[in-house]
Amino acid sequence: MRSVVRLLLLTTLMVLVSACASNKQEEVLPEETYYENAREAMNSGNFNEAEENLDALETYYPFGRYAEQAQLDLIYARFQNLDLEGARAAADRFLRLNPQSEHADYALFMRGLASYNLDLGLAARYFPVDVSARDPGEQTQAFRDFSELLNRYPDSEYVADARQRMIAIRNRMAALELHAARYYIKREAYIAANNRARYVVENYPTSPVVEEALIILAETFRFLDLKKGARDAIALLKTNFPDSEAFNEDGEFVADVLKREDRSLTSVITFGLMGDE
Repeated sequence: MRSVVRLLLLTTLMVLVSACASNKQEEVLPEETYYENAREAMNSGNFNEAEENLDALETYYPFGRYAEQAQLDLIYARFQNLDLEGARAAADRFLRLNPQSEHADYALFMRGLASYNLDLGLAARYFPVDVSARDPGEQTQAFRDFSELLNRYPDSEYVADARQRMIAIRNRMAALELHAARYYIKREAYIAANNRARYVVENYPTSPVVEEALIILAETFRFLDLKKGARDAIALLKTNFPDSEAFNEDGEFVADVLKREDRSLTSVITFGLMGDE
């Protein structure tokens, strides 16, 4: 009986000690200390520690003298930690709390930059990932952010970088459309391939893949026996890419990108995924 009582007393004591420990408040440092610790951590490349201090600064001193700068630093620290979602959320918060800030252009640029990199992920940083084959997802949001930056802050130091990234996004979108066109050609869905190629020519006329899009357009038009469409596509190709390999020495269009082949029953059943190799 005594052992049971002792066990109960010991258990009660442990609960009380645990409760006291949990109720013990964390020591709150001066505002300047959190800020200096965060800056020192960022300067040394320790962005995890920087985040901790910046989070504490925002928690304990949300309207302090370092509040605005801390919010900006948090965007950068999260971005450097590859927390792209967190960086974008921090940029959103800064723009919401400081719409008239002189640093709003930076927050807007970083929000776009986070979205720009979000689709690529870590794999693309270290492995040869074919970006043109990936769903662009957040690229549209990044394009909107960069476009807003150009419209609202045309004199911002980040405009030149944003403009180049917008061009890269458009080229990536065009490459994605062309990747889909090649896929449809492989499946012998030539109308769908024609639509994708035509979309590239009409919407991304300055992209690097326009030449190939025009070749696909001409070839699919010829296959569909749409002679005028084929002539127009070939003429446009000759005007803009007179040295294209699609033409022979006499300037005749000789490209053959469709490369129709006899397909096995297995290939037909599996839509070309198996059976042809």
